[in-house]
Amino acid sequence: MPRVLAIDYGQKRTGIAVTDEMQIIASGLTTIPTHTLIDFLKDYFSKEKVEVVVIGEPKQMNGQPSESANIIKGFVTHFSNIFPDMKVVRMDERFTSKMAFQTMIDSGLSKKQRQNKALIDEISSTIMLQDYLASRRL
Repeated sequence: MPRVLAIDYGQKRTGIAVTDEMQIIASGLTTIPTHTLIDFLKDYFSKEKVEVVVIGEPKQMNGQPSESANIIKGFVTHFSNIFPDMKVVRMDERFTSKMAFQTMIDSGLSKKQRQNKALIDEISSTIMLQDYLASRRL
C-alpha cells in the first residue's frame, strides 16, 4: 500500500511527515529548507510510493485564510503542475505548531531543544498527518 506524506510548508523551512506502508502510523520524516522541497519530493517519490500528499491550509481563528494562505496556495499550484498525478488534500493546520511545542514539553525536552524550529515543523507535519488519518477513519 502506498504511503501518505504530509507537508507543513513554510517560507524558510518545511516539515515533512509520512505514514508507514499500512497507513496506520504517522512519523516525522525531516525538516528541509523550503527552496529544496521540490527536489526532495522528486527524489522521495522516485524511491517510495505515495498515494496522497496532505498540505497544510493555514486559517485564522475565525476560519478565514491566514496571511500565508496565498503563499501556500501558490506552492500547491506549483506542486500540482510538477506532480499532476499526485492527489493533494488540504488540511486545517491551526494549532499544529502550538500542539507540537506542547508535545515537546510533554516529552521532557529541554528549553534549548524546544527552541529547535525545525523540530517544531516536523512535529507539526506529523500532527497534521495524524489528523488526516483520523478523519479517514470516521
